[in-house]
Amino acid sequence: MKKVAIIGAGISGLFVANLFKKNPNYQITIYEKNSSIELDDGYGIQLSTNSIKLLNKIGFNDLENKDKFNPEKIDFYEIKQDKKICDLNISEFNSENCKYTTLKRSKLVEFLKDRLEDNVIKYNHNIEKIEKNNDEISLTFNSRESVNFDCLIISDGVFSKGKSLISNNKIITSYNNTIAIRGNISREKVNNLNEKNISLFLGSDFHYVLYPVDNSRGELNFIGVLKLDLTANELNNYSLFEEKAFMEGVKNKLQKKISSVILDNLNNIKCFPVFVSKEFHKSVKNIYLVGDAFFAFPPSFAQGASQSIEGASELFDSITNNKSDFYSNRFSRVKMINNRSQLNQFAFHVSNPIIVFFRNLGLKILTKNKKFLENYLGKIYKN
Repeated sequence: MKKVAIIGAGISGLFVANLFKKNPNYQITIYEKNSSIELDDGYGIQLSTNSIKLLNKIGFNDLENKDKFNPEKIDFYEIKQDKKICDLNISEFNSENCKYTTLKRSKLVEFLKDRLEDNVIKYNHNIEKIEKNNDEISLTFNSRESVNFDCLIISDGVFSKGKSLISNNKIITSYNNTIAIRGNISREKVNNLNEKNISLFLGSDFHYVLYPVDNSRGELNFIGVLKLDLTANELNNYSLFEEKAFMEGVKNKLQKKISSVILDNLNNIKCFPVFVSKEFHKSVKNIYLVGDAFFAFPPSFAQGASQSIEGASELFDSITNNKSDFYSNRFSRVKMINNRSQLNQFAFHVSNPIIVFFRNLGLKILTKNKKFLENYLGKIYKN
């Protein structure tokens, strides 16, 4: 029996552990640095059909309908003109049991965690050293505990300590010159939106998205991305983003970019800087990166969670079938999605009126062009 260690109990780590659970030839242990899994209850995520298909293999389709939502379209709006530009029918990529889904991140994490045995996850284990001796991998944690494994999966997020250790701190993330603003808002406070759809609002150096996360008709998830220059000192002081003065400063910047109805009624607001990857790290034999630890891209294509799931599935297949193409396949796919995420962010944030006019015209044409959609979205959603 081969022993597999997973660093980080996020979406990718929990999902790949669920896949290994069914294989008697592997013993899985997840090491999580925190004392529990942080759920961030209330905040939403989007899952396209490429990840739903994979989640269904471990029973996701049995999750109660009240705990998830299946939007039909993405409605595009221009903030400045306060008008709808066009819509994109994402349900065209659905099948009967595989539909584009929005839900609370906490619901997905709970689903993944609850399917594992209690002793699989070891909490309060902060990785300090990774050593490789021939085919054996030795891990040392903050408690001085050392354990040996046959295979190591690093899935500890965008600020991956495991990745830093194996790359000698050569691979670091970069500030994307944007901050993300998360929150939720009561549906009754938002008028003139189609509740069956995702609503995407485009503005100058800013965009935001509203969507349901369940079928309760209670709250909508809010995620906004704002261009903001920050100094190195500000970025190093992560507690800054929780301070009231910083939050008020962000709100002041948003007053000209978002309606007062939404801004005044946002609840559970959190801000954090967006960091992205600039380069890839090719893992050595039997040490793998997955999820944001593999590569983190801008949150403008709604593929973060889906790619974590997809990458975990590809990694499981590669390990259990002794394949050697995981890195090359992931590299090509993630590079394509990163390019499209960057393009989306540029298009969502343009401010020049002439460019905005042609952006809107292009959206109206391309969202109805089946050949374009098959290439731009179908290549991803139908994987």
